[in-house]
Order: sequence, then C-alpha cells, then structure tokens
Amino acid sequence: MSSSMSASSDLSKTLWDKYMCLPQGDKVQATYIWIDGTGEGLCYKTRTLDLEPKGIEDVPEWNFDGSSTYQAEVSNSDMYLIPVCLFRDPFTLDPNKLVMCEVLKYNRQPAETNLRSSCLEVMEQAGHSHPWFGMEQEYLLLGIDKHPFGWPKNGYPATQGSYSCRVGADKVYGRDIIECHYKACLYAGVKIAGTNAEAMPSQWEFQVGPCEGIAMGDHLWMARFLLHRVCEDFGVVATLDPKPIAGNWYGAGCHTNFSTEAMRNKGGLQHIEEAIEKLSKRHSYHLCMYDPKGGADNSRRLTGSHGSSSIHKFSAGVASRNTSIRIPQHVGKDGCGYFEDRRPAANCDPYAVTEVITRTCVLNEAEPYEAHFVGT
Repeated sequence: MSSSMSASSDLSKTLWDKYMCLPQGDKVQATYIWIDGTGEGLCYKTRTLDLEPKGIEDVPEWNFDGSSTYQAEVSNSDMYLIPVCLFRDPFTLDPNKLVMCEVLKYNRQPAETNLRSSCLEVMEQAGHSHPWFGMEQEYLLLGIDKHPFGWPKNGYPATQGSYSCRVGADKVYGRDIIECHYKACLYAGVKIAGTNAEAMPSQWEFQVGPCEGIAMGDHLWMARFLLHRVCEDFGVVATLDPKPIAGNWYGAGCHTNFSTEAMRNKGGLQHIEEAIEKLSKRHSYHLCMYDPKGGADNSRRLTGSHGSSSIHKFSAGVASRNTSIRIPQHVGKDGCGYFEDRRPAANCDPYAVTEVITRTCVLNEAEPYEAHFVGT
C-alpha cells in the first residue's frame, strides 16, 4: 500500500462483498446526511427502518450530538435531523436509502449552517419564474498526506494546459474514482449531467443539473457526499479548496448556470442582460455569499488569471472565461437560454448561491449595494 493512501483502502474488498450480499429481510438501512457547523463538512449516521420508505414523508426525524459537529455546546447538544430529500444507496444497494437532512437546533430553529431553510422560502416566492440551475463542481484529488494524487513527490508535473478533457496515463490521474462516482450518482438518482478532467493534473469536475429551485442544493450536496464516500473506498481525499495549490496553478470553482422561464424562451437574451445589470450592482454582496468565509477563500482564487475574473471588478461578456458572468456563445446567437456566474468558489454552499442569485435576479432585491466582504 502506498503511504499516501489510507489504511482502510487496503482492506479486502472481496471479503466486504461477502457481507454486502447477505439478505436483510424487510429491514432497510437509512443513512442520514447533514452539513456540519463549518458549512463545508458532511456528517452521516445510519439507522434501521422496518419498511422501505416510499417518499421523504415516510422517513422519521432523528437527532444527533451537535457538540461533535461544531453545532452545539456539550451542555445542550441535541440537534434535530429533518429529512428533506431521498436517494437510493449505491453502497449497500436497494432497498437502502440516503437521506439528505436539514438541521434544527434544540428550539427547532434552523442551525446557523442550515442555509436550506431560507433558500426554500426564496424559491417558493420565485416559483412563478421557474428558476433553473446547473452547477459545475471542480475539485482536486489528494493523498491522505495532502499531496496531489499522482504528482511527483519531489517537484511538479508539467505545467497546466495539457490536462483538460484529455486521455492517457500521462495526462489524467484517478479516472477510476471519477467513473465510480459518476455511476454512484446515477444509481442514487442524483441529477448528474456529466464530468471531465480539468486544467490541473488530478483536478476534475462534475456537473449537476438542470435542477429547479431548492433541488439544486439537495442534489449537489448529495453528489459531494457520494464523491467523498467513493474517495474513501479508494483511500484518497477530494478537496474543494478554491485554491488548493498556491502559485501558477488553476483554482477550483463551482460555476453556476442560471435561467428563468423568460430567459429560456424567445427573446430571453433581453431578460439575461437585465439580470446581469442587477448582478453588477451587488457584486460585493454576492461574493460574501459565494464561499463559506465571506469572500476570503475566493480572494485567493479570483485573481484575473487562470480562467478567473478579478474579485475587485464585476465584468460580463459572451464566451469569455475571464469575466464574472459568461454568456455562452450559442445563447448570444440564439437570443435566449441562460448565463453562467463564474464567481462561486468550489466550497460554496449551493443553497446560499442559488438563494442570492434568485433574490437579485427574480425578486429584484437591490440592497445592500456594497458589502465589505473579507476579500477586500
């Protein structure tokens, strides 16, 4: 076993399969998944249900110790898990389930990192516009020693530029992991749209969507859980750090594609341009919401180089990848479609991103004009 791989990855998978094939009668394993107090990490635990749930309403509430997940004090640590979205379990297979949950505090108010609650309210208000989202999740594979997977132990691989969407053992590292994650998402029912190798070796991307409203956050968080869980089997780590390698290397974003019904219909380009104008007036506010540290993470990534815009200036253009907002070439030609917000960081909370875009572009919120994000 390589010293950069976890010890558990060297355990016998043949022996594991022997137990996974055992019948379980009418019982069902339900794995409850939630976001921890950092707003970035995921937690889970599993319970046995007597019957297979046919819908989310059949999954009971549960609780957990919030003091172990940065969400509560030891003296008052019980937190509630509220099931919100149901998926199939690609690891223990049918009829077992994965359950995406919201977290409520002891007083049944949303936990500080439960951003789904306010996002749902906004999506319900904006339902008439049928907001669609597609998010492009970039990430980098690491060994447990935090060294990029497949990179030379002493030195660096060839400079970026020859890795994106490539094939060949000298061009891509970790494809087995990516293919397994893709299949796991499809089995689970996650709306994964595709995947590709990115500009930096061992850097990859998967896309989720289109999803309407609150479903975007539910499906992207579950896709992230599946990624971390698949990487666990292979003994490696997936980092969503927006600038995982300092220096002359690409960062990692979560580019967010957005449209309303009006944008998607004939003449929609006018509505797209109006939305971009609204976004231009709330640049700082959006950056506060586009990473968990109020813009500090994005300040390392949005430098104006390596396919990014400058964090200090809002910009938009057709087919440009050095702008805050990109209008795809075919959208400009067809006169309708969607736009891409390239600012969200890889470690963003999709509930926060989709909520603020909807607030600005659909609900026409205009304040605050200037928010002093941490990156300034």
